[in-house]
Amino acid sequence: MPIYHTLGQVPRKRHTVFRRPDGGLYAEELMGHDGFTGTSSLLYHTRPPTTVKAARRVKLIRWDADEDTSLRHRHFRTAAARAGGSPTLDRTPILFNTDIAMLYVAPDQQDVHAYRNSQADEVIYVVEGEGMLESVFGNLPFRSGDYVVIHRNITHRWVIDYGKGPAKFVVFESRGHVRWPKRYRNEFGQLLEGAPYSERDIRRPLELNAHDEAGDFPVLVKQYDAINELMLDHHPFDVVGWDGYYYPWAFSIHDFEPIVGRIHQPPPVHQTFQGDGFVICSFCPRPYDFDPNAVPAPYNHSNVDSDEVLFYASSEFMSRKGIEYGSITHHPDGLPHGPHPGRAEASIGAKYTNELAVMMDSFRPLHVAKAAEAFEDPTYHKSWLDQQHAAFSPPTS
Repeated sequence: MPIYHTLGQVPRKRHTVFRRPDGGLYAEELMGHDGFTGTSSLLYHTRPPTTVKAARRVKLIRWDADEDTSLRHRHFRTAAARAGGSPTLDRTPILFNTDIAMLYVAPDQQDVHAYRNSQADEVIYVVEGEGMLESVFGNLPFRSGDYVVIHRNITHRWVIDYGKGPAKFVVFESRGHVRWPKRYRNEFGQLLEGAPYSERDIRRPLELNAHDEAGDFPVLVKQYDAINELMLDHHPFDVVGWDGYYYPWAFSIHDFEPIVGRIHQPPPVHQTFQGDGFVICSFCPRPYDFDPNAVPAPYNHSNVDSDEVLFYASSEFMSRKGIEYGSITHHPDGLPHGPHPGRAEASIGAKYTNELAVMMDSFRPLHVAKAAEAFEDPTYHKSWLDQQHAAFSPPTS
């Protein structure tokens, strides 16, 4: 995360004496990725973060893949997915490979435990809901339309305000470090003038409440494809100050500034995040192409070395029919896809779209999770047939 930030109290120099009011030393902790060469932050704890009273494995996490691997386009309706439970422990896997996983959860409970994912960065798209993300780095408010980026190993807790409505999250788990696209940054890490968002759009933790409390405090840690419980002898959010480049942050899809042109622009102009083996893009309300002969709907294209996944955050999408708010479509490598019948013609002369969607392109094939079969539309791969072709059956010999 290439924005320096600091909250609370920190000493003037790193790795120097910094004492608590009782005369003891605050416990300094360096957190970052890529060893000592990536982005990092220094945190100052009231109590050592190493004091664990007990440790146990709670459960293994096993994502079984659909055994039917026939090549076809697929469509999942999250409106029919299992709802309820914890925002961290009851996520339903949809698609996954060794680089990236996509999960869905519609929680109705408040976590009493703190949580951290120690095997993946998380990008959570808040479909619905609002509240506060509490973490060792402070409080970060979130609301519908936000991407909340929680880098690996950050201890946090979702506090959802269910009094203001239900919550629905789409979760991306990335084995690699999630970052801004390289082409949006200059050599110093600053976002360029031509980027579709700026540092002003990035929201960082702005309030730090240090909890100096002793007792039994469970932290659930996802590591080695399992949920593990660590029982700390103190509250995990005991940080009195920190500084650096590594912390959770939020960016609203509504702050993404679409790049438009005289003729149709390809999907990379919508890119929002860069990962190892995948990208995430945002399709937002925008003017259509302004050449009088332009065809705004995307042209047919084949995914070569790429699987395309779309989460439809509204029921409108220029090139699709038969999708709904909350739909997820998977267009795998090896198959062409494009506008549904009549959508290209209908787009000619249109001035504007109100579509809202999150796209993830993976550069390795994705497995469909068996858990997603329960809410799959099994006929989606036939949806490019018009009525004449759909009614056709070949003659028997």
